[in-house]
This record gives sequence, structure tokens and C-alpha cells, in this order.
Amino acid sequence: MTDHAKSRLSDDFRTALTQHITHSVAQSIAQCKQRMRQLWLKIANPWQDETRPKHPITHQHRTATAPFHATAPSNATAPFHAAGQPGCVYLIGAGAGDPELLTMKAYRLIQQADVILVDWLVDPAMYSVFPSDAQVQFVGKKCGKHSVPQQDICKMLVDEAQQGKVVVRLKGGDPSIFARLAEETDILQAHHIPFAIVPGVTAASTCAAYSGIPLTHRDCAQSVQLVTAHRKREDLQPNWQQLANSDSTLVFYMGLNRIASIAHNLMQHGKPATLPIAIVDQGGAIATPAESAPAESTPEAQQTVIVSTLLAIQSSAMQHRITHQCQGPALIIVGDVVSYRQQVDLTLLANDAKVEASR
Repeated sequence: MTDHAKSRLSDDFRTALTQHITHSVAQSIAQCKQRMRQLWLKIANPWQDETRPKHPITHQHRTATAPFHATAPSNATAPFHAAGQPGCVYLIGAGAGDPELLTMKAYRLIQQADVILVDWLVDPAMYSVFPSDAQVQFVGKKCGKHSVPQQDICKMLVDEAQQGKVVVRLKGGDPSIFARLAEETDILQAHHIPFAIVPGVTAASTCAAYSGIPLTHRDCAQSVQLVTAHRKREDLQPNWQQLANSDSTLVFYMGLNRIASIAHNLMQHGKPATLPIAIVDQGGAIATPAESAPAESTPEAQQTVIVSTLLAIQSSAMQHRITHQCQGPALIIVGDVVSYRQQVDLTLLANDAKVEASR
């Protein structure tokens, strides 16, 4: 074989080898992207994963008069931590309203849980992503109705973690905002139990976004104040003068039964009677379209928004409307930002299989 032929053969071989490697790498990248996409869909949308084992209490809903308590089935697997090893506690925010606001980190940690202590404001749909072998207990509180006293919840966190278990304390919204986080971390710290806090989407963010109200605006609100309307003692009151003097957007948590009082106090301390106020009830709740819902299903929670002024909200007619249209939990937004509200199309956010299939 001549040197020219050898050189040509060598060039052809290099070309073929390069093409083969390029094709193989492209295939590997495509397969990797596909696997990553499938993993992302499984994590981000576990509610439509039909292959996933469901927790035994997936379809049970908590009620105001009969909160449920559930334990793992008799064939549950062993705890995630081996016996004798220290346990730990994750205090996790589940987000407000829409269960798909659960973060990826929260989802991953929930899958490791041996015990899950669930708050009142956690959406019932969230139970579908709980490990089937986890021990789940409802420990929620609503309007003074405590299924389990706070001191008992703290004791449960300690007792379960000291048995070497991974404990998830699942709270609605963000655990650090009006969720008694400090009381639980204090006792964990005192008992030298390792813990971590996972933030969630707080109600102020969810309600504002899903109702189309900006929490801040360059023209009228450069800050936001989060205020609890439910105090430890009735004789403890917010600093109404400071709130009335502020140009901040005021967001009141747990104030559905105190709306008239809130409006009255703000006006009495200087806020104008015409200042806009919005009530966002069941914030973030997106009901399944009627044609998509099973025939035997019960009506789902649906976000309701009522917009008024500080003066008008105190009228008997408006109070009657609130009583009949709002169930709670509800958030109250006070400030000129309410006037900038835009209509948000919540159907774009609905987890509807038919919508997904049509794409």
C-alpha cells in the first residue's frame, strides 16, 4: 500500500471515528436530558405519578371537629435511621394554598421521613406525596381549637428524634412566620437534637400573587409589614399608631374574625377611610374545573377575593358578605397597592391532566 493510500485511509478512519464519537456523545446527552426531564417531572409533579405508592390516608381530610390521627400500617419498613443512631428534625414550610408550591428540597426531605407531624394549613393533597410507611399525625390548630397542645407537639418532636427517627414537622406557609417556630427549635436545642429549617412560600406571597395584588409599588409602597391579628393574649394589641403612620403595605395574618376591628383601629389612628383593603380567602386554592373533577368528589376550596375600603368593610352588609363567602384561612392586605390589582388567570396554574396532554 502506497503512502498516499495509507494517508487517505488514516484520514477516512479519523473522520469516521470523529463522526462516531460525535454521534455517541450526542445520543448520551439526549438520553441524559430525557432522564433529567423525567426526574424533574416526577419530583415537580408527584400528584400525577400513578406508579407512586399512596399513603394510606391520602384521601382523608381533616375537619374542624374531628382531626384525624394516623399511624403507619403494620407492615411498615424500619426507620430511616438505624437503631442507636441520633435522629433529627426538619421543620418544613409546605407553602400556602396550592400544594404545588412545595419546594423540591422539602419534597426530598419528606421522602426520608419516619414521622410527619402535620399542621392545619397543609393542603390535604399533600398527603399523596408522603412515604407510605411514614407515621403521620395531624397536630393542627385553628381558631383556638387545638387537636394537640403546643407543649405536647414539642414533646413529640423530642421523643421521636431521640428514638433515632427522621421527623418532619410540616407547617403551612413558611415555618418562621407566625408558626411558633422558636418554641419548637428552643426545645430541640435544649435537648441537643440536630434540626434544620426549610422555608416555604408564605401566605402573603401566595395571596398577593394569586389575587394579582403587588405587595410593593414604586409609587405608593416601598416596604411591607407582616402583622398577626391573633395575639398570645387578648390584651396585647399591635402598635396601631405606628401601623397607621406607616406607608408600608400592611398584611394581617389570622384576622378574618377581626376585620372590622382592624379597619376601625387603623382609621382611628389616622388612616383614611377610603384606603383600599382586600380579603383573600383560601389563598392559592385552585379548584379543579368541573368537567375534570370526578362525579363523586366533594367541592374543592376556591380562592375568594373581596376588595373594599376601611370604612365600607365595617358595614353590616359587608360583614354579612364576608361571613357567607369566607371560610378561612384568610389574609388581609391594606394599602394603595390594592388599587393596582390585576386579573390573574388561575386556570393557567391549574394542575389539569387534560391541559398538560393538549400541549
